[in-house]
Amino acid sequence: MKIRQSSHSVYQHQYHIVWVTKYRRKYIKPYVKIELSRILFDYVKTQPTLHIETLNTDNDHIHIQMVIPPSLAVSTVVQRLKWISSIKLKKKFRFINQMYLKRQSVWSVGYFSSTVGLNEEMIKRYIQYQGKQEQPVLINLGSE
Repeated sequence: MKIRQSSHSVYQHQYHIVWVTKYRRKYIKPYVKIELSRILFDYVKTQPTLHIETLNTDNDHIHIQMVIPPSLAVSTVVQRLKWISSIKLKKKFRFINQMYLKRQSVWSVGYFSSTVGLNEEMIKRYIQYQGKQEQPVLINLGSE
């Protein structure tokens, strides 16, 4: 994972995000996946602080591993990705547009997110070790 910088922070935040189609409808066929990927990557290119590491789909859900800076809420980013992709998929594919009412999203409400980080045990050991390497060696200069 790459360490990134903003004006007031240095961070290494990656998230695994999953969301599903409304009613778990299985319309993400290979040709829809290609367009969906293009839509999401094109949007993220316009946002200099966002970065998609990897993306994959099944017929009724999508997995994305992406960098989101601490200045943005994960919920806001996911909401925007779902909103934009819903609009564009309905415009591009008539059969998707016909499945849903005009104002209805193609995505179900909600999502799953998890942080992607370093090894948990390694972090625990690192935190427990803090302060131990810098402790000065005590020399007994007592009067004997």
